[in-house]
Amino acid sequence: MPIHAVFAMLSRCLLPLALASLPAAALAQAFPTPGKPIRIVVPFPAGGQTDIQARLLAAKLQPALGVTVLVDNKPGASSILGTMEVVRAPADGHTLLYTISVTAAQNPHLFTKLPYDPLKDLTPVMFAARSSTVLTVPANSPFNSVADLVKFAKANPGKLNYASYSLGSTSHLVAELMQQATGTQMTHIPFKGSADAGMALMGGQVDFLFDGPTTALANARGGKAKMLAFTDPKPYAALGSLPNMAQAGVPGVDVTGGMQFFGPRNLPPEVLAKINAALATALKDPEVAKAYADGASEIVASSAAEHAVSVKEQYERWGAVIRKLGLKLD
Repeated sequence: MPIHAVFAMLSRCLLPLALASLPAAALAQAFPTPGKPIRIVVPFPAGGQTDIQARLLAAKLQPALGVTVLVDNKPGASSILGTMEVVRAPADGHTLLYTISVTAAQNPHLFTKLPYDPLKDLTPVMFAARSSTVLTVPANSPFNSVADLVKFAKANPGKLNYASYSLGSTSHLVAELMQQATGTQMTHIPFKGSADAGMALMGGQVDFLFDGPTTALANARGGKAKMLAFTDPKPYAALGSLPNMAQAGVPGVDVTGGMQFFGPRNLPPEVLAKINAALATALKDPEVAKAYADGASEIVASSAAEHAVSVKEQYERWGAVIRKLGLKLD
């Protein structure tokens, strides 16, 4: 047998064995452009729940996909600035958005001139985790229950003030719902993200804040805030015996939120499938699962198709809430 034929035969036999011995990260180098980083845009400042989770997931995605995964905070304008970064990005899988309900379900009903259409300009990738919102007060607050706070608010219209992440954020809308449900009037002070709002709360500059559970728990455990109730009808182990708003005497403030991944419009199906699969694997990692559970977030890890259905449901649900509140921000 000629020597070149021998080498050809050995190559055919040995190449599959060599490929099989490569680590998964090496085989993922083709996703989808070798050497090009993946950017996870978080449309909020650093330090909040979404940012903390995005960084945890980025560390797990990087070895799985074989490319660098970066978290890029682009806060401002009720998540609009960060969202537009993704809307304008190439549909190649290298730019993702990690956000909450405000982006796709709330903004379209709050802004008449929104520069994007969430149902047309974004590709649903995954509903990552279900989460709630927690009513928090400063550690030295005289209020030890929702009833205490509501009683004072009724007797002193306009005297209590509350922080929110921004105009139109879930923390703003839930407080509006509480005022409507209790017939109270309180003063809204919007901030630039959850970290700033939380600092104002802990510093006693505001009387309460509907905060994300991860940061609410951290502040409560550190003795910097008190948790009075949460908004989800469903319990979370990390919140222990904390009542939900209905149990605390204020029905009608039953709000469920969640963390979601989107890509630009027209994301190719094969790229979408790879991203969804990699995220699902990352969310199953014991370290990630524990961090989400400890922060009172319930991992869902939906398929892209399930997320698309969820986006439309959230859009309709929040539209009804915002119409009921009569809010417009432009």
